[in-house]
Amino acid sequence: MTTAFYTHPQCRLHDMGSEHPECPQRLDAINDHLRATGLDMALVFHDAPEATLEQIERAHTAGYVLQLGDLLRQVEAEGKPRALDPDTIACPGTWRAALRAAGAAVAATDAVIAGEAVNAFCAVRPPGHHATRDETMGFCFFNNVAVAARHALDVHGLQRVAIVDFDVHHGNGTEDIVAGDERILMCSFFQHPLYPYSGAVPKGTNMVNVPIPPYTRGPEVRDAIEAMWMPRMEAFRPQMIFVSAGFDAHREDDLGQLGLVEADYEWITQRLVAVAERHAKGRIVSCLEGGYSLSALARSVAAHVRVLAGV
Repeated sequence: MTTAFYTHPQCRLHDMGSEHPECPQRLDAINDHLRATGLDMALVFHDAPEATLEQIERAHTAGYVLQLGDLLRQVEAEGKPRALDPDTIACPGTWRAALRAAGAAVAATDAVIAGEAVNAFCAVRPPGHHATRDETMGFCFFNNVAVAARHALDVHGLQRVAIVDFDVHHGNGTEDIVAGDERILMCSFFQHPLYPYSGAVPKGTNMVNVPIPPYTRGPEVRDAIEAMWMPRMEAFRPQMIFVSAGFDAHREDDLGQLGLVEADYEWITQRLVAVAERHAKGRIVSCLEGGYSLSALARSVAAHVRVLAGV
């Protein structure tokens, strides 16, 4: 099974400060662990291209893309960071990093649909699932997974795709973009209540939102996935699966209070691979979202990627 791995050095240029949890060292931890375990030998590495504005506008309004692009280029020219909200800081490297992150998701989609890889993982930042159609928030600028899903539908002509989000935080931005688009089924679980304090009431019939109480552990999450996600996924028969792969539901991660471990991410990935093999020719594109305990993040990504690669 060929698994493509998309990343780019410019994704490290986005730096919101030494105390910020969404830091460049996240990618270093993943890459170091893959090399240390030899898992890198099972992957085919690619440099992520920059997304085009046309590609990004499939998920975001043209006005938002124009205004954010102007702002980020201005920050780049000035060489000084600028806070967009209490959690999200635009930095001189943010523009290039954001284009690479969205571009990785698009390129991975192209490669998987072309049969150049069975599936792909995008080790990119900034993350994307809190970015709405027209708003930056929660560390996110462009919604990488939503851009990729719409690319698969609008450019490649797929009729049904699924988005699965297992980040500890509700993917409110993705829901804002895809709710009501019956070509897309979005399945997620998330700690509730927790930032961004949304998701308890889905915005569309194509949403399968599973709020999870704090301190819930893996077995209960697995039961919820089996009961809530799987029947809808099987009935929907997605032709491709996109994953917002956040690993901050891990018990070692301080940004949430769920109790998942590496074996749980392995199990979730196995279930997604099985659905993809039945309905989608195995096609999965997974994009990094959260995960802020560096060791737990690296181990969890390895568990996820190992299943994708079939090793």
